[in-house]
Amino acid sequence: MHDQSDNKFYITTPIYYVTARPHLGTLYSTLLADVLARWHRLKGIKTFFLTGTDEHGQKIAQAAEKAGKQPKEFVDSFIDSYQKMWAEYELAYDRFIRTTDSYHVKAVQDWITHLLNKGDIYKSFYEGWYCTSCETFVTEKDAEHTTASSGPKCPTCGRETHIISEEAYFFKLSAYQDRLLKLYADNPDFIIPKERAHEVINFVHSGLKDLSISRTTITWGIPFPGDTKHVTYVWADALNNYITAVGYGQPERKKEFAQWWPADVHVLGKDIIRFHAVYWPAFLMASDLPLPKHLLVHGWIRVDQQKMSKSSGNAVDPQALYDTYGAEPVRYYLMRQMAITHDGDFSIEDLEQRISSDLANDLGNLLNRMSSLAHKHGLIDVPPVAVWEQAALDLRDECWSMLEEVEDYMSDFLVHMALARAWKFINTTNAYFHAQEPWKLAHSNPALFAQVISATCHSLRAIASVLWPVMPRKMEELLTSINAPLNQEYDTLENLELGTWDTYFMIHHIPPLFKKPEPKEPQESKMVEKTSEQANHITIDDFTKVELLVGTIEQCEVVPQSEKLYKLQVNFGDKGMRQILSGVRASFSVDDLVHKQGVFVFNLKPRMMLGMPSEGMMLFANGADGAPKLVTVAVHVPNGTRLK
Repeated sequence: MHDQSDNKFYITTPIYYVTARPHLGTLYSTLLADVLARWHRLKGIKTFFLTGTDEHGQKIAQAAEKAGKQPKEFVDSFIDSYQKMWAEYELAYDRFIRTTDSYHVKAVQDWITHLLNKGDIYKSFYEGWYCTSCETFVTEKDAEHTTASSGPKCPTCGRETHIISEEAYFFKLSAYQDRLLKLYADNPDFIIPKERAHEVINFVHSGLKDLSISRTTITWGIPFPGDTKHVTYVWADALNNYITAVGYGQPERKKEFAQWWPADVHVLGKDIIRFHAVYWPAFLMASDLPLPKHLLVHGWIRVDQQKMSKSSGNAVDPQALYDTYGAEPVRYYLMRQMAITHDGDFSIEDLEQRISSDLANDLGNLLNRMSSLAHKHGLIDVPPVAVWEQAALDLRDECWSMLEEVEDYMSDFLVHMALARAWKFINTTNAYFHAQEPWKLAHSNPALFAQVISATCHSLRAIASVLWPVMPRKMEELLTSINAPLNQEYDTLENLELGTWDTYFMIHHIPPLFKKPEPKEPQESKMVEKTSEQANHITIDDFTKVELLVGTIEQCEVVPQSEKLYKLQVNFGDKGMRQILSGVRASFSVDDLVHKQGVFVFNLKPRMMLGMPSEGMMLFANGADGAPKLVTVAVHVPNGTRLK
C-alpha cells in the first residue's frame, strides 16, 4: 500500500520522441498514467498528470534532415497528432511539456550551471561506442569481447553502434554509486515490479563511469551554458522535464514546485529503466532535490510473440483501433490484458472477445436487463429498502469486499488485477439477478421485485465507480442511467465502502453501453479456387503443433455464475495440475467426470472465463444421439502421456 498522506499525487509518463505519430506502446504508457491519475482523483486526492514530447537529439536532427525540414519545423508537425490522439482516448493530462518550451530550456541551463559551480560537471574528452537510436553510449562492460571492426550491439535496442570521439562535459556519476545502492536497499519498492530492479542493481554494482552530457558534433539541442561549442546531451535535457514542468528553475512557480515535487510515480517502459533508475536519481542527489517515490516499469506489448515495433512490421496503429472500436473498449482491453509484471500479448481476436464477453454481455447486458425490466413494470423511482433479504445482504458484503480489494490492487498499481476483481463482482451480480428471477417477482411480490432492482442498482453504482478511471464516459453514462452521478469533490471510494445501501435511484433506460464487434466476412483469395475438402486440409507440421495429452480429472466443481460450466482440476503427471473450464454440465454430473481420464488440448492459449483462467480444452465427441461423449483412452496410461 503506497502512502498518500500528503493528499497529493504527481504522476508522469516518459516524454516521447517525435519522429513519428503515436503508436500503441506510447498510448499504453500514457493510458496507464491516466488511469492511475483518475483513480487518485476519485479518492479526492489533488492530482497532477504530466506527459509530453522529447524534441532534441541526433536522431531527431537526422529524421528532420531526411524529411527536408528544419528540426523545429519537423517536431512541430507531430504535436497535433499526439494531442489529437490523447484527446480521442480521453487522456486527461494537466500539462503537455515540450523540451523546446522556453521555460524548460532556461531551467535546464540553470541546472547545469548549478552543477558546474558545485564541481559535479567537468569538461574532458570522450571516445567510445555510441547508439544513435537510443541516444546513449555503450559502456566498456557492454562492449567487451567485440572487435573495433564490427562494434558492439547496443544492449538496449540491439542495433549497431559506431565510434565517436569528441570533447564533452561529464557528470560525476561515479561519485553516486554508493548512494544509489543504498537507495535501492533502503527503498525496495522504488522500482516496481521488484524484478526490474535486479538488472539496475547489477549494473551499478559493476561500477559506474562518469556520464557524458554534451555533444559538439550536433547542433540540435539546448545550448550548453557558457560554451557555445556544446549542446546538452539528450538525457540531461529530457529527464529534467519532470521537474521543470512543475516549476523548477522558475521563481514565479516556486510554490507550485514545492506543492508537487517529488513525483509519486514515473511510468516508463523497461527499455529506459537504466536512465530513470541510475542517471535521474543521481542528477537529483547532486541537485539536493528529493527523489521520486516510485518508478513503475511496464513490459513490452508483443504481437505474434515479438516486441511490437515499426521495424518488425507488426506495429498496431492506435488510430485504426479508435476508428474501429472507439476509445473505451481499447482502454479497457489494454488495462485488463497487459500485466505490469511482464510483457503482454496483443491480438485483435482477444480485443473483440473482451468487448463481446466482458463489456457487452457481462456489464452492458446487466444494466440493460435491469433497466428494461424495471421500465416494463413501471418501476422508475426505486426507493431505499428498509429490510434486506439475506441474498441482497450477501451481495452487499461482496460489494464491500470488492471495493477494498480493488483499492488494495490499485494502491500497488496492479490495474489488471483490480479489473479482474471487479469483473468477479460483476459476475456475482449477474448471478444474483438471475437467481432472484425478478421477472416473476414483478407480479407475485412487487416489494421483493423492487428490492432486487435496488440491490442491482447499488451494485452497478459501485461497479461504475471503480471502472470510471478506465472507462470514464461509459461509466458516467451508466451512473446517469440510475441517477447516481459521480461526485469527485470527496473520496468516492470511502463513501461507497462506509455507506449503507440506502440510496434512492431513478432509472432511465438508455441505449446499450457497448456494441459487439460485427463478424467479419472471411477474406478468401480470388486468385485460388478451393474446394471445401481442400480448405480443411492441414499439414503434418500443423498437427504436431497441437499437444494432445491424457490427464485425470481430480476435482470437478460447479461454477455458480454459469449454467453450463464446470471447473476442473486436471492432473497431467510430471507436467503438473491445470485448471480447465468445460461447458458440459447439461450432459455430465460431477460424478461422471471425477477420477476419469480424458484427452485435453494442453498447449491451448489460456483465456479468462467468468474471471477465472482456463488453461486448456477437454475433448468430447457427439454420439449417435447427439449427446457429447468423453474422449478417453482404451486402457489407463500415465498422466501427461501425449497422443501421437
